[in-house]
Amino acid sequence: MTIKKGLARRMAGRRRWPRPRWVVAVIGGVAVAVATFLFVGSGSAPTGPRELTSDQASRLAVTRFLNYQAGGRAMTINVPGTAGGLSITGSIDYRREIGYGAVHGTGRDTSSDGLIQWTATTVSVHPMANAPAKAPARPPESGWSSRPLQKYGSSLDSSLAIALKLGSDRPDNAELLPQNGAAWVGQDRLDGHRVDIMTGPTARATPGTAGTGDVRYWIGSDGTMYRVRVGVASASRPVVIDFDTQKYVPVRPVPGVAPAR
Repeated sequence: MTIKKGLARRMAGRRRWPRPRWVVAVIGGVAVAVATFLFVGSGSAPTGPRELTSDQASRLAVTRFLNYQAGGRAMTINVPGTAGGLSITGSIDYRREIGYGAVHGTGRDTSSDGLIQWTATTVSVHPMANAPAKAPARPPESGWSSRPLQKYGSSLDSSLAIALKLGSDRPDNAELLPQNGAAWVGQDRLDGHRVDIMTGPTARATPGTAGTGDVRYWIGSDGTMYRVRVGVASASRPVVIDFDTQKYVPVRPVPGVAPAR
């Protein structure tokens, strides 16, 4: 059975669903402004944007569902900042909607280094003078401080919210994606994988955001998501989320941090 036929079967019987619950809508909900950026992965040669083929639309529609179906994904989140960035290396459990990882400053001091765990509503941090490259499989039982996840003004919190929403318990509607502005941009190669670069549906500005633009997805031939880039209102450069940068480790909730499910 070809990959295209396999994807078509996954979409069978799902045409009745309403407009896609796509990540850009969620980003607007947490007041993350999607800013236009015109670059793609290094070595890529974009020739788009152009209309998605049926195969490309099917892969874009199923990519977040595959993250959910896998249970979780390992990832590295690179958060931009005017005083230097942050890099979060860890895992997200897409079924329980909880993430966990090690934080390191990039181009800045180590005052923000440590461990982090987050849900859609709460961010918990564990400062460490010598943070490990990878978060321990079992989080420390003490030394955590928690706060609400900020909906405005924080590049870190916006990045965490975006990362959580890259999983969905059902595919999106492939027929509606092109109608809502999704497009093919070009091709690239990431870690040996040949990928298509696609934009998600056009985001509309919402009160408190900076404007409109696009989210770009690097998607493999079977619909696997390998990279996402998205701009946020609180940063001049986009957030970059790379998947499978290390082995996936199941997320264990820290004391006082309850998963959504």
